[in-house]
Amino acid sequence: MNADKFCTLTGYQFKRQDLLDQALTHRSYSRSKNNERLEFLGDSILNLIISNHIYLRFTDADEGDLSRIRASLVKEESLAQIAMDIGLGDHIRLGGGELKSGGFRRASILSDALEALIAAIYLDSDYAQTEATVLRLYEEQLQTVDENANLRDPKTQLQEYLQARKMHLPRYQVEQTSGKSHNQVFTVSCNITDLELQSKGKGSSRKKAEQQAAKKILDKLGT
Repeated sequence: MNADKFCTLTGYQFKRQDLLDQALTHRSYSRSKNNERLEFLGDSILNLIISNHIYLRFTDADEGDLSRIRASLVKEESLAQIAMDIGLGDHIRLGGGELKSGGFRRASILSDALEALIAAIYLDSDYAQTEATVLRLYEEQLQTVDENANLRDPKTQLQEYLQARKMHLPRYQVEQTSGKSHNQVFTVSCNITDLELQSKGKGSSRKKAEQQAAKKILDKLGT
């Protein structure tokens, strides 16, 4: 993607094409110069921008509420949706295997690339410009976020449900790990001994697999 095309999609004009190129380069395309380091930096910058915005906006929210609101905005699914909205997947440079498997549509790859782009914008400009661009990209999601919505993740919801009934906490166990190191899939089981319930979840990380397994238990409980 050239800088002019990116500006059309996001409103930000890159001065350094090399930063834009690196942000859009997946590890499967180049092991030596890819977007992983930029993703690391972008994750921190994004969290700061979103934290500052919701801190100023939701003046009555406590720390827990602010943490849940932020989590809902910076989670993989939210980032991937923004990336899809601007057509980012069409411009990510992927290796042959990832291209064949549809990596340009994978949420983890899209979200990582967007975080890398945020870091690239920061290095290409400054914090104020990065903040303005991020808030512009997040405009729709920020308009619809609800301070009072139940933003607790499924694992937290399930734990609170069991604690309220003085039951034992869930037991999570990794059942299987498959795929290459940069594209692993975890299968995790969730067991609720007191209720004789069990479920399995899959995800690109152990945490995501656990969340899916917990969500299945909650669905069974009708909560």
